[in-house]
Amino acid sequence: MGTWQRLLLFAGASLRGYGGACVPLGGGRVLVWGRQVRGAAEQFSGAESETLKQRRTQIMSRGLPKQKPIDGVKQVIVVASGKGGVGKSTTAVNLALALSANDSSKAVGLLDVDVYGPSIPKMMNLKGDPELSQSNLMRPLLNYGIACMSMGFLIEETAPIVWRGLMVMSAIEKLLRQVDWGQLDYLVVDMPPGTGDVQLSVSQNIPISGAVIISTPQDIALMDARKGAEMFRKVHVPVLGLVQNMSVFQCPKCKHKTHIFGADGARRLARTLDLDILGDIPLHLNIREASDTGQPIVFSQPESDEAKAYLRIATEVVRRLPLPPE
Repeated sequence: MGTWQRLLLFAGASLRGYGGACVPLGGGRVLVWGRQVRGAAEQFSGAESETLKQRRTQIMSRGLPKQKPIDGVKQVIVVASGKGGVGKSTTAVNLALALSANDSSKAVGLLDVDVYGPSIPKMMNLKGDPELSQSNLMRPLLNYGIACMSMGFLIEETAPIVWRGLMVMSAIEKLLRQVDWGQLDYLVVDMPPGTGDVQLSVSQNIPISGAVIISTPQDIALMDARKGAEMFRKVHVPVLGLVQNMSVFQCPKCKHKTHIFGADGARRLARTLDLDILGDIPLHLNIREASDTGQPIVFSQPESDEAKAYLRIATEVVRRLPLPPE
């Protein structure tokens, strides 16, 4: 009897009790699986698969922080991008101002969690150390009617932040939990670029009403914008839509329009992801100058076409937000 025949004979003897049958073949015996054996195997496999799935879910949920609302804040809107240099912070600042301008009865705050590169202090023309409340919470600095908090208020303007991940997470926790916002209808959060620890920490610690993804029409920027949108979907944060920034440049002299970064790239991505385009922001000198001087264009030039673009985007954002809690 050959080696393979002995192995098959052993298999037939050991599994015969499960409904297998052996038939003679050339002096040896070959195991023939019956329906009963296949059914038992499939049932066992299905039960094992379901058990593993439940176990995997338990392990993944273990250790994740429970979401807790920020005291006094009704709705949180995060402004994010897959990469830097696409105008995310400029959009966050003007979006906050536009939310307030569209409805003066709404209280709006602006939180800068871009720990390594905080730019909100300069754009909002704010300096100084936050005061502490009686409960030892930091009070936001106020300008243009917007309450602002940023790591830029807590360090020297030119000092680099050379921190490892744990220190960054500790700073984010303080910005989320140790600020006295009072009563806010909207808190706009300026996220750092990318899809790393800060994005996950913010998404897992606080309930977010919606995310706004910023991108230029350029293919390279759109690749990363897609990653950003998919990340928020994975952590169950609703994506309100995309903003196509620097969409077109118009020559101030001849009025000729040039699509420097490409045309309608964000619109194509939005269709692919089944998302809405919230609006287009042109590439305009006024937007850059207003931001650099600490007088955002929605505040300093509210009647300009550029400011009106932000105001329309704010309207679209509010229209897509879920109803706030009572």
